[in-house]
Amino acid sequence: MNYKISQAAASLSPSLTLAIDAAAKKMKAEGQDVVGFGAGEPDFDTPDHIKMAAIKALAEGFTKYTPSSGIPELRQAIVDKFKRENGLTYKPSQTIVSCGGKHSCYNAIMATCQPGDEVIIPAPYWLSYPEMVKMAGATPVILQTSDATEFKVTAAQLRAAITPNTRLFVLNSPSNPTGSVYTPDEVKALGDVCIEKGVLIMSDEIYEHLLYDGAKVRSVATFSQAHFDHTIIVHGFAKAWSMTGWRLGFLAAPEPIAKAIDAVQSHSTSNPTSFAQRGAVAALNGPQEHLARWLAEFDKRRRYAHQKLNSIPGISCVNAKGAFYLFPNISKTGLKSRDFCARLLEAEKVAAVPGIAFGADDYIRLSYATSMANIEKGLDRIDKFARSLVK
Repeated sequence: MNYKISQAAASLSPSLTLAIDAAAKKMKAEGQDVVGFGAGEPDFDTPDHIKMAAIKALAEGFTKYTPSSGIPELRQAIVDKFKRENGLTYKPSQTIVSCGGKHSCYNAIMATCQPGDEVIIPAPYWLSYPEMVKMAGATPVILQTSDATEFKVTAAQLRAAITPNTRLFVLNSPSNPTGSVYTPDEVKALGDVCIEKGVLIMSDEIYEHLLYDGAKVRSVATFSQAHFDHTIIVHGFAKAWSMTGWRLGFLAAPEPIAKAIDAVQSHSTSNPTSFAQRGAVAALNGPQEHLARWLAEFDKRRRYAHQKLNSIPGISCVNAKGAFYLFPNISKTGLKSRDFCARLLEAEKVAAVPGIAFGADDYIRLSYATSMANIEKGLDRIDKFARSLVK
């Protein structure tokens, strides 16, 4: 049988982060001593009060279909969160609960982009953004940055990249994979350009609560009514509440866009998991004491890893201001990222993600969402590997 694969599906690249995480887990299952820096998920458990809310929902038989965009109490909790934490006023009808932050991004792109459109994405980027744009039939336009500017695009770069076909600009701060954080002034300047040019902004704010060294975040939607009207905020429960496997995300958007996204979702996933949504209500409305503990531990790991990486021959690394990733520059080792990571995994049993997956082939991504013992052991192995390259 000569199976014909759609052009959209054939154009996609599988997720390297998931592939590398799967390879590392397979090697561990075979008894090999592998240190994994690949997975973008906290190593902490979901807080108990969230789990108990979902367990209670199951016990009560809350296992049926829900409204496609989420249960009313969760959409209200999202509205309350945006008002309480960001000073933004949304109606529940402007919010959509989805099957993960990734799904929120996908829905936003599918509802606003079509063939002939261009979507501007700063690189390094989260590896799924360009693939989602391609699935919508639109064209990703990549703006390159480097560690020299802390991986941040300027308003002048953005303005120069906009064409009459530009439909959407993707802003991710704090960033995956770099951990960079745009200042409020930088965010406003980017938003101003989008307003001037009539371009929508998809602001991925899922790492909003993971900040270090006094870094401040401000959503682009907060600066004026015009900024608000041009912005789709995508968010989720995976990172700040360690709910990666729960597959719950959310977004807030102008009403016409939210309505279109609801239609897209109603014909794809129907609705997010019922009892998981009850857990999400508890996540937003319940105690948040876990976050300070997690941040203190993440910060300790970040500081150690940053210092250690900069002591390794051939490697340099700017420090992250948010999220839980470092993005070291390996260009002086003489290897590109895919070769570096393949040889590192074979020689030293350390799994890292090649920067080429994020549009930056001179870098690798390391997640410090793992134990300090793993970080120390893994970085010692990277040190040994790098020194073997410069002999």
